[in-house]
Amino acid sequence: MRGLSKRWLQHNQVAVYAVYVLVAIAVGLGLPSVSSSLETVINPVLAVLLYVTFLEIPFVRIRRAFRNRRFMLAALGTNFLLVPVVAFGLTRFLPDGSVLLVGTLMVLLTPCIDYVITFTELAGGDAEQITAATPALMLVQLLLLPAYLWLFVGPEVAEFIEAGPFVEAFVVIIALPLLLAWGTEFGAERSGRAARWQDAMGWLPVPMMGVTLFVVIGSQLPRVQDSIGRIAAVVPVYVAFLVVMPLVGRLVAGQFGMGVGESRALVFTSVTRNSLVVLPLALALPAGYELVPAVVVTQTLVELSGMVVLTRVVPAWLVPDSFASGTVVEGGVGD
Repeated sequence: MRGLSKRWLQHNQVAVYAVYVLVAIAVGLGLPSVSSSLETVINPVLAVLLYVTFLEIPFVRIRRAFRNRRFMLAALGTNFLLVPVVAFGLTRFLPDGSVLLVGTLMVLLTPCIDYVITFTELAGGDAEQITAATPALMLVQLLLLPAYLWLFVGPEVAEFIEAGPFVEAFVVIIALPLLLAWGTEFGAERSGRAARWQDAMGWLPVPMMGVTLFVVIGSQLPRVQDSIGRIAAVVPVYVAFLVVMPLVGRLVAGQFGMGVGESRALVFTSVTRNSLVVLPLALALPAGYELVPAVVVTQTLVELSGMVVLTRVVPAWLVPDSFASGTVVEGGVGD
């Protein structure tokens, strides 16, 4: 344990995640009974992950981020104006009205509101900006997902979109961990014990991200394995989305004159999708759409693998520390 440190974990996070992913694949394929039980702990694990992530973000920074109208406008515009265009274009070779098209659009049209915060933090982005934007992202996707599905697919699917999973995910995975983190920060300023607890939690963002990868991949891989022959066609769509949207996010950040932290945050909110929240909606679809959950889960597996790479590629190449998109001072509050 002598050479282990928080800095070491941050520097070697990709290797740490790779180990968790390999173990998850082994469990998912070789131990189906264990794999099925992992699904029940996805939300609790995500809640813990977000709690330890929020502890890394001082409350004053989140409060300031709520006033950054520039980032909010860029995040909403990218996710609900540009992403639908990209998603529509990438899915044109999928059969019209097919379950493949339905599942792919359901997940690509909904921006992530949970682990995107952690990935942004790990990549050195302004995670507080994402945190401040999550209520708006959740509400707008709830309103627009049925409209976009009606436009791209037809009314038969749009009518099954319900608010429940979105609200539950926001309360359990975002609001509760955020309140607990603020309480911990408040206590750490007044109590040595609370301060030591907060310091100990500082070791956990990378390990908890690994646990999240393990739980999600290990629990969902069997669902995909059973249908891999039929859903393989959507994998290139998801990979292309992972390539295109970071570039789009960087371009938009440049147009808005954002600094490094904001730009990285915009890149990650542009590319990460809300698959874990959409999954209950997919499971609730009527007969004839049984393949949709597997299509949604496939996006999760592709995205998580891509995030392991993007947490390094974004700060090293796409938005490096030397990135200069304008004269706006990084961290400033938009007008």
